[in-house]
Amino acid sequence: MRIEIRDIGIPPRPAILTEIDCEMAKDEPDFVRLAQIIGSDVALAAGLIKTTNSPFFGFAKKVRTVNEAMLVLGLKVVTRTIAGLALQQIFPYVPSLERFWDTSASTARVSGWIAQQFKGRCMVRSSDAYTFALFRDCGIPVLLIPFPEYLSVLRQANEEEMLSFTAVEDQALSINHAHVGAELAENWLLPDDICLAIRHHHEPHALDEDHPAAIPEFARQLVAIAQLAEFLIQGQSGLNMTCEWAKLGPACMNILGVTPEFVSEMATQYRSEFLAPSHA
Repeated sequence: MRIEIRDIGIPPRPAILTEIDCEMAKDEPDFVRLAQIIGSDVALAAGLIKTTNSPFFGFAKKVRTVNEAMLVLGLKVVTRTIAGLALQQIFPYVPSLERFWDTSASTARVSGWIAQQFKGRCMVRSSDAYTFALFRDCGIPVLLIPFPEYLSVLRQANEEEMLSFTAVEDQALSINHAHVGAELAENWLLPDDICLAIRHHHEPHALDEDHPAAIPEFARQLVAIAQLAEFLIQGQSGLNMTCEWAKLGPACMNILGVTPEFVSEMATQYRSEFLAPSHA
């Protein structure tokens, strides 16, 4: 199986995101107009309200309308959240993708939480960490929809202990989900650092600041935070296990300036924050 970008096509950016951008580009964006644009898509509006009320944001008072969500989140976070919801909406219902979306959402929430814990020590804001993690693996559904056999490639990549995840994909397909995901993120006008991090998030050399192929520090921090989030989730759930922390964990800890003991402490805190009865 040999696949190229032109053979699969990248899902076009939803028109509603362009409408939102046009309004936000104004010197004084009209909140009422933005609420009307978002409210025109019932599913996106409902998803925005649900996300705003999630434990990740931790607001004491529940929001009930799009207007209230925009006021408490801010326009930038609202735009990123809508983009993530639109991403899921463009793909047809496929049973094999249900766990993928749940995993992406969980990784995004935990990534945002980790960024909050590193506030002052890390350049990445929680909204950026959340957005990156949400889009990090968006190339997977792009490849999976036209090629169901891609599932077997993913299983092989998850179990590979030596080669990088994307190297396994490249050998089987001549393309990988990180490359495809970066193309989608660029077409959807996500920030350059997020697109760069998506493209290189499985590459050890990209995370080594002394290597010529290293990506900028902000992008490295995005990758490290999401990889740590994935490690914490997998360690607790035992689901969707991969070998990525063994391959990338040391570099990620170096980027974040933490030790294995600190990661263990974070795992305990993660269980308290996300798995306590109040979050069930």
